[in-house]
Amino acid sequence: MFKRVKPLDAILATAGKKSLERTLGPVQLTLLGVGAIIGTGIFVLTSAAAQKAGPGMIVSFIIAGTVCAIAALCYSEIASMVPVSGSAYTYSYAVVGELLAWMVGWALILEYAVAASAVSVGWSGYFMGLVESWTGLTIPPSLASGPAWSMSGPDFSHGIINLPAIVVAMAVTALLIRGTKESAFANAVLVAIKVVALTLFIVLALPKADAPHFQPFAPNGWFGPEGTSGLGIVGAAASIFFAYVGFDAVSTAAEETRDPQRNVPIGLIGSLAICTVFYLLVAAGAIGTIGAQPTALGVQPGSAEFAKECAALAAQGQNPLVCSDEALAHVLRAINYSWAGDLVGLAANLALPSVILMMLYGQTRIFFVMARDGLLPERLATIHPKYKTPYVVTLMTGIFVAIAAALLPVGQLADISNSGTLFAFFMVSLAVLLLRVRDPGRKRPFRTPLVWVIAPLSMLGCIALFVNLPIEAMLVLPIWGGIGLLVYYAYGYRKSHVGRGLMEVHERDADAPQQPVPPID
Repeated sequence: MFKRVKPLDAILATAGKKSLERTLGPVQLTLLGVGAIIGTGIFVLTSAAAQKAGPGMIVSFIIAGTVCAIAALCYSEIASMVPVSGSAYTYSYAVVGELLAWMVGWALILEYAVAASAVSVGWSGYFMGLVESWTGLTIPPSLASGPAWSMSGPDFSHGIINLPAIVVAMAVTALLIRGTKESAFANAVLVAIKVVALTLFIVLALPKADAPHFQPFAPNGWFGPEGTSGLGIVGAAASIFFAYVGFDAVSTAAEETRDPQRNVPIGLIGSLAICTVFYLLVAAGAIGTIGAQPTALGVQPGSAEFAKECAALAAQGQNPLVCSDEALAHVLRAINYSWAGDLVGLAANLALPSVILMMLYGQTRIFFVMARDGLLPERLATIHPKYKTPYVVTLMTGIFVAIAAALLPVGQLADISNSGTLFAFFMVSLAVLLLRVRDPGRKRPFRTPLVWVIAPLSMLGCIALFVNLPIEAMLVLPIWGGIGLLVYYAYGYRKSHVGRGLMEVHERDADAPQQPVPPID
């Protein structure tokens, strides 16, 4: 299994047939990164981060951004060496072999599909807030959110199913099956909408900030009260990592970049720095205006205890930031800018479905390639006779996304998604080091600077954030991985094309699903 490696030369030969012209400079690359990074995390995770860290979530954004920057430098080297715009699955197959590549691909389900569920829940919160603000109508709580979860199981007393999240997830799935593709221009417009919405929030909220709202700064400390997991400033950083997912778009654009050794680090660090500044200003505005103290110390957002705390506050006429499903719009309405809150809500309603679209693209692309590699049943890659899209895998993914969105809160979904993402980035960092040892002479358009320092730091950063996730999210990865191993040995090990001596590279098949981020026009 470890000897089943998809040769780099085969991948490079395929890439050479469809090589892309190097046209991107540092400014274009930075803007690409900003557009890919700014999305759901800042719109919907601000309240969950506040419950974990209070005002200290400002430091959490810096920690998460730093880990992303280090991991991105490793990602860039291997992306420039394996230029098929694939994923960590493709990179791992070429370096550490089939078994670990399978595990990475299996873990990426937690990144893309679960992330799409989190975005669907985030969209639901802004949609319901906008409907209530414009019409005064409210959806019954039992149909507006899923149950609260704890180690003892679900608590349906405050919600049963998130109906709007199901609707948006299945609507986007239907669009994908019909073959809808987001153009570079449409993507640029949606990015502009998100940036304008955040800028409006900053301009209106920051002048209203009040210093006392920042005290106590770290009510749950750095690592949460003793005996808890996933709380405190570092625990919030592990959740906020979700707000930076998308930075790998810069890495995978390395093959389109002029002078990648110079421009890729500029694009990566520049886009992460810009987004971190944006996030810090948004967080400062939210904290300074209405405060961001947890409802009760040591209580996880999304838990049954948290739901009871928020219900009790609502009964007293209070609706603090940590209890809001539409954090930024809620803040603006609380400081008497209802019109601006509605505009931010409208921006989220317009822009977030495109993020779901990109997440589903990423997931179906990985499933598609794994099926054509023989690791999953090849009928999953069946193409629709009319729409010419891989409708079987798209529909399966959409149903999975809708079920998760219906039953889990956004904070828990983001934590689960992060567990898969951190594992994938850990494996990419390890692969960079292994390739430096095994194949030191191979051409590297981009070389990670100080690789024997940066790559181990990246791996340690991923481990540090992972162990500071809530215990439930940490347990999901090994349990999910165990299920993946059973599937691999029951099917993929016997059916693998590489195991049978076939070395095709399917990442650039004409009928493969689109990349998670649209190519530059």
